[in-house]
Amino acid sequence: MRTSEIAKRYLDYFAAHDHLVVPSASLISPNPTTLFTIAGMVPFIPYLMGEQTPPKHRMASNQKCVRTLDIDEVGKTTRHGTFFQMLGNFSFGDYFKEEAIHYAYELLTTPQDKGGYGFDPEKLWMTTFTDDEEARSMWKNEGVDPEHIQIMGMEDNFWTTGGPGPGGPCSEIYVDRGPAFGKEGGPIADENRYIEIWDLVFENYEVDNVKSKTDLHIVGELEHKNIDTGAGLERLAYLMQGKGNIYETDEVYPVIQAAEQLSGRKYGEDEAMDVKFRVVADHVRSALMIMSDGVRPSNNGRGYVLRRLLRRTIEAMRVLGVEDAVLPTLFPTSKAAMEPSYPELNDTFHEVSESAYGEEDAFRRTLSAGIDILDVAVNKAKQESGANAVVSGDDAFKLHDTYGFPIELTLEMAADQGVKVDEAKFRELMAEQKNRARADALKKRHNVDLSVYDDFKKTLAKPIDFLGYTDMSARATVLGIMQEGKGSVPAVTGPANIEVILDRTPFYAEAGGQLADQGEILSDDGAVLEVDDVQKPIKDLIVHQCRLTEGTLVVGTQVNASIDLARRGAIARSHTATHMVHKALREELGPQATQRGSEDAPNRLRFDFQWSSAPTKQVMSAVEERVNDRLRDNLAVTTKEMKFDDAIALGAMHLFGEKYGDIVRVVSIGEDGWSRELCGGTHVDHVGKIGAINIMSESSIGSGVRRVDAVVGAGAYEFNAREHALVSQLSDKLNARPDELAERVNALLAKLKESDRRLAAMYEGQLSAAIPELVRNAEASTAPVKVAAKNVGHFGSFDALRKTVLDVRSRLGEESPVVVALAGVSADDKPMVAVATNEAARKLGIKAGDLVRGASKILGGGGGGKPDFAQGGGADASKLDEAVSALEREALKG
Repeated sequence: MRTSEIAKRYLDYFAAHDHLVVPSASLISPNPTTLFTIAGMVPFIPYLMGEQTPPKHRMASNQKCVRTLDIDEVGKTTRHGTFFQMLGNFSFGDYFKEEAIHYAYELLTTPQDKGGYGFDPEKLWMTTFTDDEEARSMWKNEGVDPEHIQIMGMEDNFWTTGGPGPGGPCSEIYVDRGPAFGKEGGPIADENRYIEIWDLVFENYEVDNVKSKTDLHIVGELEHKNIDTGAGLERLAYLMQGKGNIYETDEVYPVIQAAEQLSGRKYGEDEAMDVKFRVVADHVRSALMIMSDGVRPSNNGRGYVLRRLLRRTIEAMRVLGVEDAVLPTLFPTSKAAMEPSYPELNDTFHEVSESAYGEEDAFRRTLSAGIDILDVAVNKAKQESGANAVVSGDDAFKLHDTYGFPIELTLEMAADQGVKVDEAKFRELMAEQKNRARADALKKRHNVDLSVYDDFKKTLAKPIDFLGYTDMSARATVLGIMQEGKGSVPAVTGPANIEVILDRTPFYAEAGGQLADQGEILSDDGAVLEVDDVQKPIKDLIVHQCRLTEGTLVVGTQVNASIDLARRGAIARSHTATHMVHKALREELGPQATQRGSEDAPNRLRFDFQWSSAPTKQVMSAVEERVNDRLRDNLAVTTKEMKFDDAIALGAMHLFGEKYGDIVRVVSIGEDGWSRELCGGTHVDHVGKIGAINIMSESSIGSGVRRVDAVVGAGAYEFNAREHALVSQLSDKLNARPDELAERVNALLAKLKESDRRLAAMYEGQLSAAIPELVRNAEASTAPVKVAAKNVGHFGSFDALRKTVLDVRSRLGEESPVVVALAGVSADDKPMVAVATNEAARKLGIKAGDLVRGASKILGGGGGGKPDFAQGGGADASKLDEAVSALEREALKG
């Protein structure tokens, strides 16, 4: 049975049991703490946590996943793979253990000719969590032999994502592969013979601070009990297809066969070479799937993981004896194998494959140069230390920094020769380099002598060719290199911050409010440059501000220049949205609402316009609604170059004070030209691709100029998701429908205001009631200074406390020196103190301000005022009595 058919049967089964089947989410994780989607349940976390309302309370999917923590184990076992697919069925507050167990057992044991998987019930084993007698009883009810139900602890049978999120006890299903694969005794005895195929997680809890499988913090129970199951599709496939491991299944093995043809070697003849075959098969498929979801090779984040997969593939093929390019053979093979499950791979394969092939070309040159250097370093280490040979951290760093050799590759290749690497020293040198680079990463030039650029521009044989409207990557030639303090230089060796000028480029230079592209430039000689910014210091000269991280860049070198596609797409959505906001504002406010500036950034925009007063909330709501209505119309976005006068005659908007050439570029939205502007920026081809726009704020930034800030696309979706979650939480807490919330909140505010009024009146009454006793005790004192001091507890408003202090002072008169000091806790739970002195006390040198400062210091704060009255406060209300006593002692000193 093909892998795609196994997945289809799973989804069909759960669809028949009233589950909503949803397509796989992207491999790019929505969680900022992880690079990739690492588990089948990750896209469902907002539903499992109760943060969002699921479209249905029963759902199922086949989710693409990537994990690379075990990358060094790939190929060595039957279980480890970087890309895998998780079949999952989920219940969000619907069914729980009994149904989950029944569904899994029925699908696994139903004969294949009746739509099931046809596993022999006698070969199935189950593990359960220590305290989960309920699950064990349910398995017995399904007919499972009690001897096949085993008990395991938290280490094995308590599940989390590895990070904060839902978790709970689980029950795992294993298949006995037979005595040829190990000893008897179930999963507890041998997890090589007994292979886990399905994990049923009974999610009761929310967990965080997950340090290990047994060291975690259970925050509390989830509001609704959930079911989260995961069946490893690759494991099911190799068991049902009668294969020895996941690498020999129909979606992976064709790559091994292609590698056999390229290498002339036979899989299965040499275990060490078999590991390399399996590495190739796994990594090629992973790279293909990651790139198809929009990731491109780079030195950061997901791009670095992808680059490592591709480079490990190329190195493994080199060990297998292949020196020529391999990806042009292996990538199409993997695409053909995966296409039955993912027909959308065809849509982006041309762009994906060209990027992969370019990466291989650059790395093969790096590999050729680096191997010789590594061999020298290894031989030197052996000569110096013999059996305990260690390649120095300096040599490893030189391989990485100059020749683009990843440390992982150096470690692997050195190990193949029986030599270790001083990795600690390498990491130290890398940290130093990163700190230097970070300090200067995005530094832009100010007050630069522009004659340097003018002189260079005069040397150009023809204008620089901007390709970015149609091409996202391009072959180019390095025309010039600028280095701060040196001007134009012929070559630079990294690490260095430089400016690069190409004869042609897909990189958009910051202009017209649109932020610059970022990306990467790879030279044919192995130099790697991270492009952080692109500017035009003078007209028509496109300058790439780069960090040269690896190798040496030489003028005249051929390079591959590639932009960050995700960033470009997000900025394009924002730029088109800016045009639409401009048009909608003019429709609502009139033609005087003209643009005065903008910024188009990934997933957000800023639009400045001329207007003398703040538009009403109703106007801004109408603008947002109008733009989103036009998005739903999915208007086409077209561009056309024409004469300036012709563009103005068509009604195209243009920025006041901007200089335009005779020929201009007109961006039109809608066939009827609903919006037309002169614009050199990049845009989407249909506005529906923007998704949504939310106006976050509107404010004044100067006389007659207003500013709109909005989120776009993914930014808008994230905002709406947060708003929806907040409304849902408020609805639940207030037991009201969303459309009743405003009325319910207003009623609560009115009640709260009335309660505050009554509470203030009560506190004021208590203070008034305390006045006679304070006066009486002070008058009865025989001390030379009459002190009325007390911790009054909660007093409400400070104004009431102040009035009480002054009232007591007035009643005690001027015959004797008087100090009145009252302390307590204000309405916002802050400890405060107020002190008043009469004229007689002040003649003795007793000052209210000095007394307050001393008391406030005890409270952990400060205060002060005039000699006759002062106030202060702090943070520690528990020390109010101590503060009052200290103040009283100080006052009595006179």
